[in-house]
Amino acid sequence: MVSSENERRIAARFATFDQDGNGTIDREDFSSAAKSLLAEFGTTARCDKGQALYMGAEALWQGMAGIADRDGDQRITRDEFVNGAVKRLRDNPERFAEIARPFLHAALAVADHDGDGAATVGEVERALKALGVSQDIAGAVAAALDADGDGRVTEPEIVTSFARYFTVPE
Repeated sequence: MVSSENERRIAARFATFDQDGNGTIDREDFSSAAKSLLAEFGTTARCDKGQALYMGAEALWQGMAGIADRDGDQRITRDEFVNGAVKRLRDNPERFAEIARPFLHAALAVADHDGDGAATVGEVERALKALGVSQDIAGAVAAALDADGDGRVTEPEIVTSFARYFTVPE
C-alpha cells in the first residue's frame, strides 16, 4: 500500500512537470521543457538531437496522460497526477521512470557536449536550470545524479534517480 507520505511527495513533484504554472500538466508543458533545453544548449529543433528531444517529450506526455488523465481532457490535474502516479508506483517504482526514458535519453544527448554518452555534472546543472530548477539547488541535484562520483551522469543514473525522486523521501 502506498502511504500518504508517498502521496504527498508525489504531489510535490507536480510543479516539476507544470512548466507554465497554470495548475495543470498538458502537452505544451513538455514541449516548453524541450524548447528550454534546446535553447540552453544552442541546439536546433530540426537537428537529430532536437527531433529526438521533441519526440521524447511527446512520449513522456503520452505516458503521463495514459496513466493519469482520467477524464481524457488532455490535461492532468494535481489530483489526477497524484492518483495516476501512486497507481503506477504501487507494484514497481521503476515502471514510472520508464515512461520518461526517451525524454531523459534525448535530454542527456542534448546536454552531452562531447558526445561521449554522458553529460558532465556542470552540463546537467545547466539542463536542470533550463527546466526550472532553482539555481540554489541545481548544482546539488546534478552532483547527486552522479551516483558513482566520476563527474559524469549517464542514462542509467538519471533513470534510476527519476524513479527514486518519486518514491524516496528528500
